Amino acid sequence: MDAMPRIDRASLMTLETYARERPQFRGKVIAHKKHRTVHLGEHVTLVFEDELTIRYQVQEMLRIERIFEEEGIGEELAAYNPLVPDGRNLKATMMLEYPDPDERSKRLAELIGIEDKVWIQVETHERVWAVADEDLDRANEQKTSAVHFLRFELGEAAAQALKEGAGLAIGVDHPCYSAKLELPSAVRDSLAKDLA
Repeated sequence: MDAMPRIDRASLMTLETYARERPQFRGKVIAHKKHRTVHLGEHVTLVFEDELTIRYQVQEMLRIERIFEEEGIGEELAAYNPLVPDGRNLKATMMLEYPDPDERSKRLAELIGIEDKVWIQVETHERVWAVADEDLDRANEQKTSAVHFLRFELGEAAAQALKEGAGLAIGVDHPCYSAKLELPSAVRDSLAKDLA
């Protein structure tokens, strides 16, 4: 299996180039994310990451933090490259969205463990449960975080079926939050490209 592309130092734009190219690049990423964003009910959004979405995150962090030294750039790449799918999985950023701060605080306390209750299912195959927040501590006994990083590891048969056009469902089964969705074909097709 070929490794999926990683973002390397040589492929990044300089801060000056990025400042010039940012409007067009940002527009391209926003359009790309339309087929990689899934709303599970009113309050859970998953953005499935890939090389382009993570490249944008890296470029934005370098811009915001004004990072131009090799060491800092290397640290950003080390932090973000693990979020790029590696050919046998799908990776997503999950956001719990409650605009009102008081409601958010209450809901995050009720939703402890929700990050472990998200699943995907390729038609006729077993559900694949998310592996959440690897190497990151994003929850405690009082509340969960509003942002989680999920990985869905697909077996060979499920990956092949998805690449061949099988349906893909996604859901969350938490005692305080439940939702299920059959993904539109445009989203499924976009995610299937993450597989080697």
